[in-house]
Amino acid sequence: MPHRDLADPVDSENSAKIHARVEAARAIQTSRLAPFGLYSNARMEARHIRKFCQIDDQGQKLLEMVTDHLGLSARSYSRILKVARTIADLAGEEAIRQNHLAEAIQYRSLDRKPG
Repeated sequence: MPHRDLADPVDSENSAKIHARVEAARAIQTSRLAPFGLYSNARMEARHIRKFCQIDDQGQKLLEMVTDHLGLSARSYSRILKVARTIADLAGEEAIRQNHLAEAIQYRSLDRKPG
């Protein structure tokens, strides 16, 4: 990538906007999970994941492909769903979409150590 492309200022969210999105996502999670004594998506158990992390057919196919390709454990699969739920919350989306899953999968792939 040329230096000028890297050096050019990029239009991005300022920290106040990011802070507002994070606070909104926290409020969503608290509201959703308070009846279960939980406060964040990271604390969800399998029953909560089944209820709050439902995905459409396209998302299911993507997760199926990635699970087969990367050999994900049930724990990794659950983590991806929780992260995707959080990404959707940050975006203000009620449903987990394929792009939220793809982003969560990318984070999981970055987290894996080369072996």
